Amino acid sequence: MSDPLRIAMVVEGPTDSIVISAAITSLLNGRTFIPTQLHPETSAAFGEMGTGWGGVCRWSRQAAEQGGGSLRNNPLFEFHDLLILHLDAEVADENYANAGIDEHHADLPCSCACPPASNTTNALRQIVLRWIGEVTAPPKTVICIPSKCIETWILVGLYPHDATAKSADLECVLCPVARLQAKPAPGRLIRGGKKDVERYRERATEIASVWPGIRARCAEAERFSTEFLAQV
Repeated sequence: MSDPLRIAMVVEGPTDSIVISAAITSLLNGRTFIPTQLHPETSAAFGEMGTGWGGVCRWSRQAAEQGGGSLRNNPLFEFHDLLILHLDAEVADENYANAGIDEHHADLPCSCACPPASNTTNALRQIVLRWIGEVTAPPKTVICIPSKCIETWILVGLYPHDATAKSADLECVLCPVARLQAKPAPGRLIRGGKKDVERYRERATEIASVWPGIRARCAEAERFSTEFLAQV
């Protein structure tokens, strides 16, 4: 029997790692894995880097520095078989000042015409690669960029008959938080604009079960799935 895969995750927030873990559960089809959320840190009030995309940026730049200028040489790979770097595509509309980051590169904002969503996600991938000191995704690393946000995957998976979920240009619709918090109270994931972490955990098995349908509707979910499987 294969040893469990040791999968590290760097995400914008704790609910993102729950959704990605659910996707991995489906993709591995019974193979066990051990997920570890490297960022945001769960033990110290998210540490000094903070949550959100700014925290992912700070973590990425620090990880590259620890690797002598590139992520691939970071010692974290001695303890993990795979690293997932997550960033929502809506970050393409941000700028570094919004996250309190001193950055001389003017590569944000980088949003492009949509559809296709890949216009923007490809541009954002190049920025993430610069953060980690790489030209292409290094070995044992998968970049995950849902368009426009990971809640798009949840909406189409858990509420496939929702009008927005049925939209032909689903991945070009702004983050569907409003759609999710308007769903029936039983199972509602977002309340008053805040994500209910426990409710996300409760529905993780359901998200895993509908992952094939999410892949079929969302090109970036399919891209993540394909690149993840290529690594394992």
